[in-house]
Amino acid sequence: MLSVRGAGVYRIGVSLAALTNDGHIDWTAPGCAGVVHAGVTGSWAGVLLLAFRDGRLVEVGTATAPPRSPAGASVGMSFDDLEAIYGSRGALIRNDAGTAEAYLVRFGSRVELFTGHPIRPGVGYFQVGPASFVERNFRQGRAC
Repeated sequence: MLSVRGAGVYRIGVSLAALTNDGHIDWTAPGCAGVVHAGVTGSWAGVLLLAFRDGRLVEVGTATAPPRSPAGASVGMSFDDLEAIYGSRGALIRNDAGTAEAYLVRFGSRVELFTGHPIRPGVGYFQVGPASFVERNFRQGRAC
């Protein structure tokens, strides 16, 4: 299961150093503005992608199914399926440029974001984390 708290040992807010020291990180790729992307080890290898900002986990994402959200949503579903699952708790949104759509579900300051698939209708990527990172990146694009 992938929730706004993360998945398994990959909990939002955990440090990259701690996960690395415990053998849970396979690779890292520095981004910009203090962001580092990472792949994971163990049963989540090839399933989860992580993003750290200033050394802390701020995004967990997947392009596979499972995992599912606590409500049962996952990659491969249609946006109509998500609407049926979440009802008024979620909303179909567009990025600021108007070039992409996604389904957003808020849980306090954190979100579940289901973005479109590049070659077919429906969900192609499912990510969770603080709205200030996950939603902002979708709406405004990556900072650099």
